[in-house]
Order: sequence, then C-alpha cells, then structure tokens
Amino acid sequence: MNNTPARTPIHTRRIEMQTFLREDDKWDLEATLLDVKAYAFTKKNGAVVNPGDAIHDMKICLTVTEDGLIEDAKASYIAAPYNEVCFSIQEAYRQLIGLHLLRGFRQKVKEKFAKTEGCTHMSELVALLPTVFVQSLAKRRNKRNADLGKRPFQLEGCHALRLDSPAVQEFYPEWYKAD
Repeated sequence: MNNTPARTPIHTRRIEMQTFLREDDKWDLEATLLDVKAYAFTKKNGAVVNPGDAIHDMKICLTVTEDGLIEDAKASYIAAPYNEVCFSIQEAYRQLIGLHLLRGFRQKVKEKFAKTEGCTHMSELVALLPTVFVQSLAKRRNKRNADLGKRPFQLEGCHALRLDSPAVQEFYPEWYKAD
C-alpha cells in the first residue's frame, strides 16, 4: 500500500552543462538553466505565461585554459521574468575573465555579483562550473599523475575517496591505507 500523498507539479528547473575541448587546447564550458511552471499565470503587464513556457532560460559560456584561467565569458538570456531589465546584466559577467576556476572561484563570484551586482540565477549557475571542469580534466590529469608516479588528484577529495575507503581499496589499491 502506497502512503505517499498525491503531488501536483509546480516548478521545474533544468540545468545542463557541457564541456568542449577546443582544437587550440582551451576548454569551452557551457551551462544552461531553464525554469518552467506547470501552471498558467498572468504577469502584471497582462502577458500570459502558459505551462511549460520558460520563466528563466539562460546560458553562460566560459573559455578557460587547461589550468583553469578564464579567458572569455559570455552570458546570454533567452527568457527572464523582467525581460530587458534582466538581460542588461549579461555584460557584467565578463568580469569573470581573469579569474581562476580552481582558486577561490565561488567566493569571488559571490563577492563580484552580490545582491544587485548580479543575477542570482546566473551566479548560481556559474558557481557549478568548477566541478564540471574538474570532471572534464579527470582523464588527462590522472594520466599525467600516473606518468609522474603521483597520486590521482581526486583522492582525499570526498568521503568515498578517502584513502581508507573500500572504493580506494578496490579502484586505487596502490594508494589504499587501512585505518
């Protein structure tokens, strides 16, 4: 017997992130955020938003070097609740150029785009990019570390990959250290 109460869909947020290795050995990191409602509503200006219509539809593309230095940043909006007022913040995200994804990046994003200096949704999306970048580099970094006899970079980076864990014992036995 199922005791779960009936549920009514209200809001859906989809985030998609992709990385691309360019022929010039730089990386393009693209992230999109799409928000939709499951119900129709009328905005103050009289515009009707139907179920499934985008409330937020935004994208950020960062071009970074292999070590994580941001060389280009392009934010764009297809849909936002306040249209052009929201769209006007796009250029501010060029301030990401010169930051490093792997050196205090999230804190710097919080500082640069705090409150009215940025878009909450775009800043949240941007803050997810360092982890995606690390995932993209994993194969290359692990090969380089193995060639140098160095420990895989991800070990000791999370609970599952602590040196005394069963996962390390199984997948990285040469680095396993029992309690």
